[in-house]
Amino acid sequence: MHVVYGDRIEAGKRLAKSLHAFHGTDALVMAIPMGGIPVAATVAHRLDLEWGVIVTRKLPIPWNPEAGFGAVAADGTVVLNDEMIRGLRLSHAQVDEVAEQVRAEVARRQEVLSRERPPVDPSGRTVIVVDDGLASGYTMLAAMNSLRRRSAQKVIAAAPVASRSAATLVEEAADECVFDIVSPAMPFAVADFYVEWHDLGNGEALEFLRSPARGAVSRQSQS
Repeated sequence: MHVVYGDRIEAGKRLAKSLHAFHGTDALVMAIPMGGIPVAATVAHRLDLEWGVIVTRKLPIPWNPEAGFGAVAADGTVVLNDEMIRGLRLSHAQVDEVAEQVRAEVARRQEVLSRERPPVDPSGRTVIVVDDGLASGYTMLAAMNSLRRRSAQKVIAAAPVASRSAATLVEEAADECVFDIVSPAMPFAVADFYVEWHDLGNGEALEFLRSPARGAVSRQSQS
């Protein structure tokens, strides 16, 4: 175990300290659901920044859904781990089938979350993409590529913790990276860095999204 954070709120507070240079600016914080929402909301609250959500999901390996070979974003942006696909001997048909299934899931999640918080236009702005941790880095990569397609001026990847391989992957694509911890642990699991860890449900996510668009909002994040 490598426990560092009590929960996602604490992780967001600590990440905000690393992002203090953006306090009160026009930078936009974008959360990757679901686990990134409490972290991003807390960062936005601490730094007085507008925030929103960018939905991305991993592309699960058919026989091992806990692992992924890429990710897809709500606008259809897809990133693939070509080396893994070759190693797993996944066919183009298998990749396309999984991608189509995940696109549908992402679209449903985007619709649900957008009811509480309409999408934010990132064009011409510095965007800080926040997740609760990066294992492979592909969901972050899909989010960043999606934002560039929508004309974000600068894209910053931020997370409390990242695996060394994920950090290396994302650093090549981001304008800047802010990771409080880059871990060489093998195997790597984001949950190992939190005392309190659970999959965030729709109800919890929506509680955060119902807060004001600038600054955050959960009563937990105000302590």
